[in-house]
Amino acid sequence: MTAQTPPTPPFRDPQLPFAKRIDDLLARLTLDERIAFLHQFAPAVERLGVAAFRTGQEALHGVAWMGPATVFPQAVGLGATWNDALVRRVGEAVSAEVRAMRARDDRVGLNVWSPTVNLLRHPLWGRGEEGYSEDPKLTSAIATAYTRGLRGDHPDYWRTAPVLKHWLAHNNETNRDTTSSSVRPRVLHEYDLRAFRATVEAGAVAGVMPAYNLVNGRPNHVSPYLREHLRTWTDQDLLVCSDAGAPSNLVDSEHYFDTHEEATAAAILAGVDSFTDHGTDGSKIVDRVRGALETGLLSEADIDAAVRRQLAIRFRLGEFDPHTAPHGDTSDFDTPAHRALAREAAEQAIVLLKNDGLLPLGPGVRVAVVGLLADECKLDWYSGTLLHRSTPLEGLYERFGAEHVDFAEGVDRVRLRTSRGTYLSVPLAGDADDAVRGAEGALDPALLAGRTDLPPLTTDATGTDLALIDWGEGLLTLRAPDGRYLSVAEDGYLRASADQPGGWVVQETFRLEPAGSRSGSHGSGHLLRHVGTGGHLCVAADGVRVADDAPEIFELEFTERGEDAVARAAQAADVVVVVAGNDPHLNGRETEDRTTLRLPAHQERLLRAARAANPDTVLALVSAYPYAVDPTDLPAVLWTAHGGQAAGTALARVLAGDVSPAGRLPQTWYASDADLPDLLDYDVIGGRQTYLYFEGTPLFPFGHGLAYTTFAYEDLEVTEAQAALKVSFTVTNTGEAPADEVAQLYARAVDPSVPRPRRELLAHRRCHLSPGASERLTFALPLSALEFWDVVVGRPRLEPGAYELLAGASSEDIRLRTTITLTGEPATLRQVREPGLNAVDFDEQRDTEIVDRTKVSGDAVTPRAGATGELTYRGCDFGSGVTGVDVEASGEGVVEVSLDGGPSLATVTFGGTKGPYDYTTTGAAFAADGVHDLHLRLRGPLRLARVGFSG
Repeated sequence: MTAQTPPTPPFRDPQLPFAKRIDDLLARLTLDERIAFLHQFAPAVERLGVAAFRTGQEALHGVAWMGPATVFPQAVGLGATWNDALVRRVGEAVSAEVRAMRARDDRVGLNVWSPTVNLLRHPLWGRGEEGYSEDPKLTSAIATAYTRGLRGDHPDYWRTAPVLKHWLAHNNETNRDTTSSSVRPRVLHEYDLRAFRATVEAGAVAGVMPAYNLVNGRPNHVSPYLREHLRTWTDQDLLVCSDAGAPSNLVDSEHYFDTHEEATAAAILAGVDSFTDHGTDGSKIVDRVRGALETGLLSEADIDAAVRRQLAIRFRLGEFDPHTAPHGDTSDFDTPAHRALAREAAEQAIVLLKNDGLLPLGPGVRVAVVGLLADECKLDWYSGTLLHRSTPLEGLYERFGAEHVDFAEGVDRVRLRTSRGTYLSVPLAGDADDAVRGAEGALDPALLAGRTDLPPLTTDATGTDLALIDWGEGLLTLRAPDGRYLSVAEDGYLRASADQPGGWVVQETFRLEPAGSRSGSHGSGHLLRHVGTGGHLCVAADGVRVADDAPEIFELEFTERGEDAVARAAQAADVVVVVAGNDPHLNGRETEDRTTLRLPAHQERLLRAARAANPDTVLALVSAYPYAVDPTDLPAVLWTAHGGQAAGTALARVLAGDVSPAGRLPQTWYASDADLPDLLDYDVIGGRQTYLYFEGTPLFPFGHGLAYTTFAYEDLEVTEAQAALKVSFTVTNTGEAPADEVAQLYARAVDPSVPRPRRELLAHRRCHLSPGASERLTFALPLSALEFWDVVVGRPRLEPGAYELLAGASSEDIRLRTTITLTGEPATLRQVREPGLNAVDFDEQRDTEIVDRTKVSGDAVTPRAGATGELTYRGCDFGSGVTGVDVEASGEGVVEVSLDGGPSLATVTFGGTKGPYDYTTTGAAFAADGVHDLHLRLRGPLRLARVGFSG
């Protein structure tokens, strides 16, 4: 007899709908198998032929962490292109390389954790390089383009499955796992949710990743907004992947739950489907889920809901249809088209901030390129390993010829003399290889070890000249003559071993500390503290190492000052290009916020020296974030984010005029630190933050960027029909160079009843125009784009009245304007009798924070520690009269009630409750009628949930 072929199980039948196939596979999995799927590294189920699966593959601006790949400009640089179509092509190229790399290395995942849509609310946020813009409209446009490219065009099968980061209101690295972002309803709906919502509604998003922080006192990993908002925006199953280690933080650092079983259950019930915790070891998460099931905190249905959403992604990726899914044989990797796209993206990201006619550079010009980044092509934490590399110096050599280009890096050349009179010396490396850290790929590059195959530094009579760079606030790197940075490996010895500073904990940075600062020591020298370990360097018989038992006292001997080398090069040149900026691994990165907008003092020295030696000095800022620089005495200033593998070529082509710059600032550049709110102040409305509300004079405004030509705007027309606006105007290139223009359309409410943006971006278009050419641009805008979140009715509302539409080249360079009048929806007075006032629905606040009303949902308001909190509710209708006030709160303190800024009319005292979620209602006599503004003053550690009136 011939054995019969077993029937194909329904989950492998491509003719069936995905939903039926998921039902079938889910039913075949045992409970233990389903629980195991909840960890990031879901194991294989061999009896069903189901492969192992990993959520998470970093791909922010190219495939990261898995070895060589095409490296595109940083995300903030892609945002600066203001070019949706270009960014979509970048997403397509990245997803193609993900597929091609996976074909040869199955560690490469198809569930990509990108893009980051956190808004660039504050320029000191350490991860600003990962976002696109401070504006939710621009952010969602760029993010939608990138996710569409990552997803691909097939109606059923996805090339990759993008997950948006980081849900929600996440703009600080300082104590990021324990700080709470206080986000009032208007800011939540008008600002933070908007970038996520529009991108999800576009249909190319597979899920989101909650952020480490808390919002309104509740960790994002148990946020009710996942259920109340995110999952209502689409009919598709969305996968929610935790951030690394965040599930354990719910107990270990945040102390929000007493046990990990409680925390894990709460996260699953809130909507977390995949737990990124404990590396590749899923056993702890499995044990926690089992514990939660056994104690009744979870049901099997809860487990099934999470597993179903993960399976939905796997089916969309074609995992179970290897013969019919279209993306399995994708092989495009490091193609000529990808290289050209990397250069095009880098060119389009360059922003010309100022130009008094010095640029573009003419033929035959002699250029001095100077500065700490002049011969660097820096990568960030989420970069791949470079296949190709172009620094500004290399780009200028290529474009102008090496004989026309001089170079001075501007490092300080030093020798370090010990207390014995000897000097630190870098021994020869011998036959050690030139391996680049991370070139082999790593699922977690934070675990990459430092090199120990090179000899440690020693001391001798002559020593080695080291290149010293101060990256700001005394953070130093030291580099050997062969280009390797001094670094400390796990064995504690100091070696010249790193190709660049980097790593989760950077091991290549140091600080000089006065020797007298150490208890019991004296003298004028310095201790050299290794920042990564916190220890000081000492000189031992077997080499220099970190050990605090006998720290060495060093004297710095300068053999050359960086500014002297810069001045020599500048004097001999026709034009100087000073390339300044940051190293993305230092002083502003994931886990570390910046402390100032100022350019580091070392780089200020170099800039001053160049400008003094040659007035024709161009400042080219290459950085992950804005700086406060004084452009007054500089004839030209440019900015670009770290531009990836083609950064130098792109910069040279723009300087030469081969390409007219057309990047635009995706965030406000403030003039000084004094213009900035507190980093933890998330109230963009009350704090007057970003271009939307900032009332000062920016150094450079949102949307700003110049070109090598001029543009005229004319013939603005607006028509209204079917709850939409049609806005048209013409842009003409009135100069002599072909160039791109980024036309921007803004709106503002002329006489709003509540604080509204000074102007708000509605739409943008990047278009290419030859000299003399014109293009008629038309934008179709729903009237809902002009709505605001009305806390009185708890939904968006279009306010009746006049709105000004403004078209121009930046948020401050408005060329055309017109005013329209819209009917809208009239305002509603607050009905204070029924249902009363939720405390969080205030119009204005001072010295308060929003906290969690319960651990599951709801908000309350508390005064800041040691302060008197104030809340204002406009337009409260007391009708024919009330005689009493009822206040619902927990904790201990006092609530004072007044009207229209007058004296206190009632005082309600709370003597203390059992816990923060144990609310009681206490009343007091209070008389009022008619319409008034209600004012509340809060004192003491209480949580105000609601205020009602009766009588």
